[in-house]
Amino acid sequence: MTELTKKERMKISRQDMPVQEPDARVRNFSEVALGFTMELARLEAERCLQCKEPHCMEGCPVEVTIPEFIEAVRVGDMAKAVEIMKSKNNLPAICGRVCPQEVQCESRCILGKKGQAVAIGRIERFVGDYELAHNTCAISREPSTGKKVAVVGSGPAGLTCAVDLGRMGHDVTIYESLHTPGGVLVYGIPEFRLPKAVIRSEIDTAAKALGIRILSDYVIGRTLTIDELMTEHDAIFLGTGAGLPMFMRIPGINLNGVMSSNEFLTRVNLMRGYQFPEYDTPVKVGKKVAVVGAGNVAMDSARCAMRLQSLRSQANGESGTEVHIVYRRSPAEVPARREEVHHAEEEGVIFDFLTNPIEILGNENGAVRAIRCIRMELGEPDQSGRRSPVPIKGSEFEMEVDQVIMALGTSPNPLVFVNADGLERSRHGTVIANQETGRTTMQGVWAGGDVVTGAATVISAMGAGKRAAADIDKYLKGEITW
Repeated sequence: MTELTKKERMKISRQDMPVQEPDARVRNFSEVALGFTMELARLEAERCLQCKEPHCMEGCPVEVTIPEFIEAVRVGDMAKAVEIMKSKNNLPAICGRVCPQEVQCESRCILGKKGQAVAIGRIERFVGDYELAHNTCAISREPSTGKKVAVVGSGPAGLTCAVDLGRMGHDVTIYESLHTPGGVLVYGIPEFRLPKAVIRSEIDTAAKALGIRILSDYVIGRTLTIDELMTEHDAIFLGTGAGLPMFMRIPGINLNGVMSSNEFLTRVNLMRGYQFPEYDTPVKVGKKVAVVGAGNVAMDSARCAMRLQSLRSQANGESGTEVHIVYRRSPAEVPARREEVHHAEEEGVIFDFLTNPIEILGNENGAVRAIRCIRMELGEPDQSGRRSPVPIKGSEFEMEVDQVIMALGTSPNPLVFVNADGLERSRHGTVIANQETGRTTMQGVWAGGDVVTGAATVISAMGAGKRAAADIDKYLKGEITW
């Protein structure tokens, strides 16, 4: 490829991600984003200015050397691109799909200051998919140390910690409460955003290469306690996430037809609801659905509801559904990724901004028939920097719905901490741990990801798992003391 000048690179437009058309994709659970071709990936990589002092890496929690892997893609050296990527990121095919690059690495790209940043995430996904297809970069393992580590949870924090420790030569066993590994990656993110085959391939490849044991259906706190794990292992990492849903404290919350996004998405993702009619999973989808909240989980819930109703309508000859996102703030405060909001809008999801439910109304059978809402206006910024919503007196109204899905955030499940008295937790139920090392208040126990921070991003959880693995390694080798 001919070497371009800086001005010539800056004239290249950011390459669009090929996607399914909205009318087609709302009737299936196949992946919406179709991925770059080699031509598109190399053309997008050509836009990178290869800055002498790159700031993009400052936004990557796992410290991928972004300019280096992009340059390898630019010249077509995919084996090198994979090698550079996987030296820091064990799950590039996953991260390239679900990480909010626009507020992390891409937000610091110099091209984004005056135009559009390099599509780092899209190139990362291309590199990850290339490796899944070609297996160019074998994972190496250092000689065995004889040390045993228990990793509780197989989500992004646990997987990252386990793979890094396996590479360092430690014997790792992952304890997963569900019947399949992946944590929130597999139960919380729909097939159309993150295919299950991608998750399985990333996990299976690493586990096989490093001899990592994955034990499913182990509920720590019930099957085994943390104290019991300590008798069999030299160190423990807690990557149990935050899977306990939050509900509004309003009248009618216990009516039939009210459910958490956790339950809804778990039924769709783990019980194969997305494979209807081959699997007729018991997932309620109303004719008029209200999803309360506007994060990525809310978008996932709304878009799943649209698809399930479309599939059932095709099978049964029924009319389609109406899905609302009900959010108490304005569009400017929406926490979901812009891309997910855009896709939801294209697919027909209705957004009701500055609207807050104050009561859920039921019929004579105890089922949801409507939600009573109040209009809001924005006041002064709160602690998060977002303007606080304030109710407008006398603006109450009813919205006819027959299902309400609460997507308001999550907290850690307290069951994990049974008989772990030395493990200090915050008033929100999260584990208190050193952010740089992952060390908790219980000797030999580290923690990272959502169980420490509360619900956050996949890549931030991976960063926590990576930092904890480095500290555990030093501890097991006797280089540091507790």
